[in-house]
Amino acid sequence: MRCLAFVSVAPNVVTMAFEPILKAVLGPTNTGKTHYAVERMLGRSSGVIGLPLRLLAREVYDRIVARIGANQVALVTGEEKIIPPHARYFVCTVEAMPPNTGKHGRRFAFLAVDEVQLIANHERGHIFTDRVLNARGYEETLFLGAETARDVLRTLVPDIQFDRRERFSELTYAGATKLNRLPKRSVIVAFSAKEVYALAEAIRRFRGGAAVVMGGLSPRTRNAQAELFQSGDVDFLVATDAVGMGLNLDTNHVAFAGLSKYDGRRRRYLTPMEAGQIAGRAGRFREHGTFGTTGDCPPMDDGLVERITRHEFEMLNYAEWRNSDLDFSSLTTLVETLHAPRPTKRLRRIKGAGDELSLERLMAIPEIANGVRVPAQVKQLWDVCQVPDFRNLTIDAHVRLLQDIYRTLVMGGGRLSNDFMARKIARCDDINGDVDALSARLANIRTWTYCAAKSSWMPDPEHWAQEARAVEDRLSDALHEGLIARFVDHRTSKLLKGIGSGALMDASIKDDGSVFVDGHHIGQLDGLNFTRDAEASDLEAKALEAAAVKAVTPEVDRRLTSLSSGQHAIFTLSDTGQILWGGMAVGRIAKSGSVFSPDVEVIGGELGNPTLRQLAEDRMREYLRAEVATHLTPLKKLKELQDKPDVLAGSKGFAFLLLENHGSLDRRQHGKAVRDVSPEERRDLRSVGVQFGQYNVYMPELTKPKPARLLSLLIAYGAGGDRKPFIPFAGVTSIPNDGDMKSDNFGTGALALAGYKAVGPRIVRFDILNRLATQIRDAQGQFEKVALEKPKRPTFQIMSEMLALLGASLEETQGVLSALGFQSATVDAPLEKPAAPVADASEPMERPTESPADSTSEAGTDTPDAAQSKAPEANPVLTAEPPKPQKRDRTRPALTVHVPREQLEDGTSRDVPSLEYWTLPARQSRPARGDRASGGQNKGKGRRDSKGRSSKPPRQGSGYSAGKAPRPRKSIENSPFAALAALQGKPSDKKDGDS
Repeated sequence: MRCLAFVSVAPNVVTMAFEPILKAVLGPTNTGKTHYAVERMLGRSSGVIGLPLRLLAREVYDRIVARIGANQVALVTGEEKIIPPHARYFVCTVEAMPPNTGKHGRRFAFLAVDEVQLIANHERGHIFTDRVLNARGYEETLFLGAETARDVLRTLVPDIQFDRRERFSELTYAGATKLNRLPKRSVIVAFSAKEVYALAEAIRRFRGGAAVVMGGLSPRTRNAQAELFQSGDVDFLVATDAVGMGLNLDTNHVAFAGLSKYDGRRRRYLTPMEAGQIAGRAGRFREHGTFGTTGDCPPMDDGLVERITRHEFEMLNYAEWRNSDLDFSSLTTLVETLHAPRPTKRLRRIKGAGDELSLERLMAIPEIANGVRVPAQVKQLWDVCQVPDFRNLTIDAHVRLLQDIYRTLVMGGGRLSNDFMARKIARCDDINGDVDALSARLANIRTWTYCAAKSSWMPDPEHWAQEARAVEDRLSDALHEGLIARFVDHRTSKLLKGIGSGALMDASIKDDGSVFVDGHHIGQLDGLNFTRDAEASDLEAKALEAAAVKAVTPEVDRRLTSLSSGQHAIFTLSDTGQILWGGMAVGRIAKSGSVFSPDVEVIGGELGNPTLRQLAEDRMREYLRAEVATHLTPLKKLKELQDKPDVLAGSKGFAFLLLENHGSLDRRQHGKAVRDVSPEERRDLRSVGVQFGQYNVYMPELTKPKPARLLSLLIAYGAGGDRKPFIPFAGVTSIPNDGDMKSDNFGTGALALAGYKAVGPRIVRFDILNRLATQIRDAQGQFEKVALEKPKRPTFQIMSEMLALLGASLEETQGVLSALGFQSATVDAPLEKPAAPVADASEPMERPTESPADSTSEAGTDTPDAAQSKAPEANPVLTAEPPKPQKRDRTRPALTVHVPREQLEDGTSRDVPSLEYWTLPARQSRPARGDRASGGQNKGKGRRDSKGRSSKPPRQGSGYSAGKAPRPRKSIENSPFAALAALQGKPSDKKDGDS
């Protein structure tokens, strides 16, 4: 927790500031400590993190670059420096961390040191101890490591806070396992290059190959080998104990090939802490891991196993230390400050450090000792001693190399000459040879890469850094290829013989359908359809197919059994005509069959049992036909209507026509057929759900989302379908006629199957068009009451309710009306009476004199208003009967004229009076209403006479005119249809069938 401090910045002025965070995050492996530190660093304005290995530093650097970009991140190791001009975050090895004190120090807001328990390491511990004592971020400092460092850290940094972290997964002991029985995704750990190579050779013979990771490899080679393992090209990785320092590998099992190692001084057994650090690499994040032994390694004793599994290790008693505040006045003062006494008993003076041994040997050379006279020469000699011994040769061989470097620096005035660097680098630039030769050259070039990274030694730092890096990369790639050639058997690793070999085959199918055999991906199982890996070669294809038969067939049979015995609820029908089971496509609508008896075909399943496949197909067919029986009942009723003996022939004929068009007809295209339907026939059709709308004859039940969607899919994907169903969002009243849903993108009749009609810029549902027609009639009657003079033709204005009904803008509504045949005219002044108020909503509205149906289609649309308004006129004698219960007032409220708004220059808006009026242009070719009301029925009778039914009397009490007094004719002078009614006396001017 941060603590408040009070800082005086001026007299009588006190400000509050937060003390920097100083915390140790301790815990076993796989606790996310490094990830936590990276996240904390990226949350600060600047930061530096020190890591124990340059391989791990490169991995963290690449991760951060992928997240925030390369221009903000620097990588600094002993051999590699990538420092953008404006880098805010530095990823370093602990030795290469830039100092944050002194003349050349740089301060960071955040600072972290990983694997802090290495303060007890006898070779590098003094570097980690120095960072613990002296490195700080001015906002936050984190030390990450094992719980064993708690006591020493508490002593060295008294005000430090501790944060304990638990492992994400469990770690269990699996015992001893032979090399040829190790599970897939195993890491085998040895403790020398010789042992690593021997184990890799054995894995190659028994299991097909292994990747190799050692601390001596270059970052490029290490990354390539790790990717070989991570990608699954090989299932085993042989490594040194470098994997215990935070390298992240997808491994489930760690096998120890030995329990002792040479630490540079003697061969000794691993400490429980070291063994636990290595074993903890198994089981990343939430996946549990196991560890054990293999090869000639003796079994672990119970005490060691318990400590590893419970993460309980002995606390460190001390930290290695060496004075870092050196005096370069002379060689004598340098040695004296190096051997300064320890400040506390918790610190132990490091012994046998390589750089100190090199300094002692060089000081014993008179040429060098006598030539060092000034502090700059002392500092330069000490810097030369810092060059690591990458070759791991004897101390004498390393000192000779350092003497050569120092002599060249002195002769070159503190710089290595171009000729010297060119000669040394060229000697290493040879990619020929075996693995051992390439490894030796790579160790040599790493020395010169380290030297090239010291800009003060180079005449052209950037040039020589690039030259050394290029040679190292070439050698790294050659070594990677050499390791593959030596330790990987392509014939075995690529599934040519191992996959499908009977008892050894381990098949698994992941949740996403990925099929693995012996850990190798061989293809994808989607539902019942298996697809072989497309990247497989022709030679691999045979092995993959053979493996698939054994690995996939049982799973396909299991799925077929579930399909054939499941309920219909397990299936769903997709918008692409596929039958889904658990989100997977297992069947589709077949091109055979019909709407009432659809057929299906199975997608895939060839690897399964044929009988089970047929049963699954039958079950899906039953499901689809059950859907038809549930949702397409109106069509079935229409079909059954044709088989009833007491139904009029005209009803059967029109039902056949309607059924042929899947339950809907456009009245403009079938105008004559609709007009020929008599009232008695309409009654038959209405009994099965047919509605005669203003613009379409349709069945409202079929326009509901589920029936409409099912019918559209059956037609589009069935026999002769174009595979382009029109499926809007469920319940939408209208949609824009553009984009993917544009009517031109669909075949003829696709919109009607879903219960929609394209009307100009909108696609509108049938019932919404009917309601729009009602609103138009109401608007016409409303205008007639307030007009200055009686309009020649029914006239109206666009109402706000029309826009709301369509869910459209004013422009779109104008387009819809134009598509319906209406025309608009803009006048200079309103045509309404100025003082006339809008009719009171409580007053029954008088029926309009003419409706759109009178001009565009045919009288007799199915509207409740029409039925109620006609009843009193058609049956005046009913007024003498006893009074009936009072009917509910169905008078609709007055409509509101839509008033557009105009945007003014000052940003405000105002209402603009609507001066646009809409009318339906007269069509002289259309028959008058009176002709349709009476002559239409006669024409219908004439048609029935031609079928031999003229002698059948009309039904009593069933028609609209049966038992009713004739409707009294209105006065010609007062009728709004005066002009049309006058034409009734000229039957010769109209021919039967005109439209």
